[in-house]
Amino acid sequence: MINKVLIANRGEIAVRIIRACRELGIETVAVYSEADKESMHVYLADQAVCIGPAKSKDSYLNMENIISATVLTGAQAIHPGFGFLSENGKFARMCSECNITFIGPDAETIENAGNKAKAREIMVNAGVPVIPGVNGTVDTEEAVVAEAKKIGYPVMLKASAGGGGKGIRIVKDESEIVKAFRTAKAEAKAAFGDDTMYMEKFIEEPRHIEFQVLGDIHGNVVYLGERDCSMQRRNQKVLEEAPSPVMTEELRREMGEIAVKAAKAVNYKNAGTIEFLVDKHNNYYFMEMNTRIQVEHGITELVTGIDLVKEQIKIASGEELSLKQEDIKMQGHAIECRINAENPQKGFMPSPGKIKYFNVPGGPGIRLDTAVYQGYDIPPNYDSMIGKLMVYGKDRYEAINKMERALGEFIIDGVDTNIDFQYDLINNPKFISGKYDTSFIEKEV
Repeated sequence: MINKVLIANRGEIAVRIIRACRELGIETVAVYSEADKESMHVYLADQAVCIGPAKSKDSYLNMENIISATVLTGAQAIHPGFGFLSENGKFARMCSECNITFIGPDAETIENAGNKAKAREIMVNAGVPVIPGVNGTVDTEEAVVAEAKKIGYPVMLKASAGGGGKGIRIVKDESEIVKAFRTAKAEAKAAFGDDTMYMEKFIEEPRHIEFQVLGDIHGNVVYLGERDCSMQRRNQKVLEEAPSPVMTEELRREMGEIAVKAAKAVNYKNAGTIEFLVDKHNNYYFMEMNTRIQVEHGITELVTGIDLVKEQIKIASGEELSLKQEDIKMQGHAIECRINAENPQKGFMPSPGKIKYFNVPGGPGIRLDTAVYQGYDIPPNYDSMIGKLMVYGKDRYEAINKMERALGEFIIDGVDTNIDFQYDLINNPKFISGKYDTSFIEKEV
């Protein structure tokens, strides 16, 4: 059993992992940049090690410093959280070579499932439905023009190594394709150091529905239901809910079994997510796989009662899944709003600064995952997320009402936030009716 874990991350996910470890009786080591020396995860961990200056490339992306901190403190395992090095095959391989347990899938799986073009090829061979598109990458302007004609417009260009909405362009006709290809490649190179691209048919008015999976080293894989992540702005999630308002038991079972098939196709171990696009006729297509814990994992925990971070650690320790598929039930309804330090009236411009007042919503069915506290100075160097406000109700109607109340109680002074923006979303009649897709915010707000 692992008895000491280093968390190679920051913010609320680092706090979340520390709490799970503490409940399992596992010691924790926090790493932090010079900008994060006053962060909550530093205070909560049993040990803390500074790994570099404020810039991510010099600290949270500095593989050598993180490995050195792990060896120095005697930690046997590293939990990467999400973002940063969580889907970096090279880092997972370094951990293995240094006899450190990486709490996630192995390097080969990350590289196969994390590369969108490679994952698509694997899924086609496994019989998983995929969006019509190019098998492999498109490497030249001539190729992208020719392949777009075959697929038919509109098409979507995507960075093979992408994530977080980076390196993505929707192209409506041939006059836009070459410019979009060039700018997407440049953006992908800057964000990921990899400018390879692939292309697929753009599914109009889709819902973005993802299935949570768990796999162990003994070949067992289960799915834990779905999350609807269609409320997005510029391909980045804003609000999520579980279960999806459009899901039926029959469709959930069918898509869940396909998600398990997809996970087995890449020999998946640990917690991961199979992401689908679902059109208005309930046709579904594999989009990508996230080889890590998801930002929105908490709403799945609320509706299943399963602690996903604890399961990750147990799987990495070599334990067999204690869960059988028939044991997993979704009960009630959960919603998550991502609360960010940003100004929606000014193009969602980030708003770093000192938190002067911080009133947290409470009451039954309210959960806030955060690393922010009154007096904390939000640095300008990282993601602007303040926290994830989650609610649980016996049904969707109760969950919506509970979120409305919780947002009304959430008071933050000192920085701009998107709380009012989220309040407007939760009260939008189309959201309340469940009739929305990934273009909702673009069209309605």
